[in-house]
Amino acid sequence: MDALFGVFTAFGLSSSAGLNAYLPLLVVALLARFTTLVTLQPPWDAMTSWWVIGALAVLLVIEILVDKVPAVDTINDVIQTFVRPVAGAILFASNGGVIGETHPVLALVCGLLIAGGVHAAKASARPVVTASTAGVLNPVVSTLEDVLALVTAIVSIIAPILGVLILLLIVIWANIVGSLLPLLATRLKVDPAIVSGPFMSTLVDATGLFIYLSVAKLILGL
Repeated sequence: MDALFGVFTAFGLSSSAGLNAYLPLLVVALLARFTTLVTLQPPWDAMTSWWVIGALAVLLVIEILVDKVPAVDTINDVIQTFVRPVAGAILFASNGGVIGETHPVLALVCGLLIAGGVHAAKASARPVVTASTAGVLNPVVSTLEDVLALVTAIVSIIAPILGVLILLLIVIWANIVGSLLPLLATRLKVDPAIVSGPFMSTLVDATGLFIYLSVAKLILGL
């Protein structure tokens, strides 16, 4: 059962890395150093080094600031195309339980694909938001993504099964919104190409975060 929880944790952390590479890495590093919630085996225990923690903190601050600037965030997403999947691979391999112990290459590939998929969705949506709103909504969308990445990382560690279930709910919700929003725009005689991109990104991020927090509060009794 512990191994299964480890796999669920790894899935959640890798998904979080697709939104922000350094945030879940820093969360795991700090929890592994100061608590018993996370135990990292060699060579992943190197993440608990103060040098690594300090570097992750600096990179996180840079990532958060850069991702709020229109156009610059798109350039950052191009650079992060290589960083976020690698971060996801590291997180999956270091927290993958039986998969990581038996098939480390499989764990790395799983993390690479999960984080890469989430990153691809984020990177493809951001230029649309920038072009459609002149960058006005970029800081809002970026902030929602950062908060969602943090909540996903923490919940995935504290309640792994809950984290995976909520992620599935958000994916289903995103597909429903993506299907209905263009139809609604057409009915209102608004060009779906203009509205759907930025509005859907903001709506899915905001409501996804609300779903995450609401279900967590309901199940955990917070």
